[in-house]
Amino acid sequence: MTDSSSQFKKAPKRKKEKTRVVSVSPEMRQAYADLIKEREAREDYAKHLPASDRGR
Repeated sequence: MTDSSSQFKKAPKRKKEKTRVVSVSPEMRQAYADLIKEREAREDYAKHLPASDRGR
């Protein structure tokens, strides 16, 4: 058998990527929150509708 210490080695650690910081106005933040709430409401509503491609 081969020497297991040379076969399995730890991968080198990756460097952390730099993150971007974006500042937005409170109005934009509120508009984005409203958009997400509307999307979630539509998904919840559509979850209970029958699928159009079933039964074909």
